[in-house]
Amino acid sequence: MGVQLPELIKPRPIEFKALSGKKIAIDAMNSLYQFLSSIRQFTGEPLKDSRGRVTSHLSGLFYRNVNLIEYGISPVYIFDGKPPALKGMVVEKRSELRRTAGEKWKVALKEERFEDARVYAQQASRLTDEMADDSKRLLGHMGIPCVQAPCEGESQAAFMAKRGDVWAAASQDYDSLLFGAPRLIRNLTISGKRKLPRKKLYVDVKPEIIYLEEVLKHLGITREQLVEIGIFIGTDYNPKGVAGLGPKKALDLIKLKDAKSVILEKQIPVDFDTDEIKAMFLDYETTEDYRLEWRPPDTEKTMGFLCDEHDFSPERVEKGLQRLADKTAGAKSQESLDAWFG
Repeated sequence: MGVQLPELIKPRPIEFKALSGKKIAIDAMNSLYQFLSSIRQFTGEPLKDSRGRVTSHLSGLFYRNVNLIEYGISPVYIFDGKPPALKGMVVEKRSELRRTAGEKWKVALKEERFEDARVYAQQASRLTDEMADDSKRLLGHMGIPCVQAPCEGESQAAFMAKRGDVWAAASQDYDSLLFGAPRLIRNLTISGKRKLPRKKLYVDVKPEIIYLEEVLKHLGITREQLVEIGIFIGTDYNPKGVAGLGPKKALDLIKLKDAKSVILEKQIPVDFDTDEIKAMFLDYETTEDYRLEWRPPDTEKTMGFLCDEHDFSPERVEKGLQRLADKTAGAKSQESLDAWFG
């Protein structure tokens, strides 16, 4: 889930057209889980091909990127590497929550409580290595670059944004800010109408942008202090945080003293090392071994992968590819395809 900072940070709405010509590093795992969670049948069952393989993530990946590229956005997907040891407890807890949700889903289906079943099914979403590999294959066929992070995808995206190789990082989580991304875009891959759980209501979900420097200036703190606020309220490396401390109280304390001093002076019992967690956000592992190159999609390979291997509708996929071809044709009137891809 990442660090929760909505009480302190108010994103600005941003239109897709304002992102035209921008290279954006997208947290791949975050987006794929969103697709797995939202693209489901009314019973909660994910989309599957004739061999029983889940395809919800591929559907979301294909059609969402057609939209993004039509807007003139150049997406690059950053995939997680090996999770750091400090994240082990969170990974284990998430796995247990998914197992429990999966059991509740089966019971709800049996009792024909389909609304509950869909909610539990979304909570039980699980991204396998095979799904991640298939996602990389599809992106490759579509001409969209991928970067394999050595560790956290969000930290790699932030690193690339700080270097200026991309304009912004995109994720639903706020962690990218703690990692130092100068700009964070939320709702990039899940914009549209979203149904509220267990309610017959839909809300509009639109892209939002957060500027790190604006946040720090507004709060009157440094990025290191923002990390320490995260430590107080809980991160993926210390999920429980400090009991009784919300974002606003944490902000007040951090303006007086650093997290370690506060914990020592108030004799707060904690089961984590503040210095160790700060290092995860301020001195993280990344790679410079990547090449960002956007190409026109390979129609034959994309059709073969989606339609022949995974039973997608040829008509729908052809329409999506035609939209990309039309965009590419429009780009040819510019100096080069590179000009279109930002």
